[in-house]
Amino acid sequence: MDAGALDVLFVRQESWAPAGETTVVRLLGLLPMDWICVPDDVGTDQVRLRIEYAMKPGTDHGCGGTGAARDAVAELLADGALRGWSAGEV
Repeated sequence: MDAGALDVLFVRQESWAPAGETTVVRLLGLLPMDWICVPDDVGTDQVRLRIEYAMKPGTDHGCGGTGAARDAVAELLADGALRGWSAGEV
């Protein structure tokens, strides 16, 4: 497993898309609950999310590294709850 974290910046592309404050709740709800995910910065038009590679205390699971985190972000963007948003690594 990789050490460190993946920082992802989600940016609202469409004015009709929900604001960042709503989107961060959706993001956290869609990611696996045994991952350590921390919203670093939440604004109306952007959300910066840190996905830690370490295992969550009290579990034997973690994100699984860069590849798993990137795959999860791609899956998130395919979810209808995130229409109007894009993402890129920071």
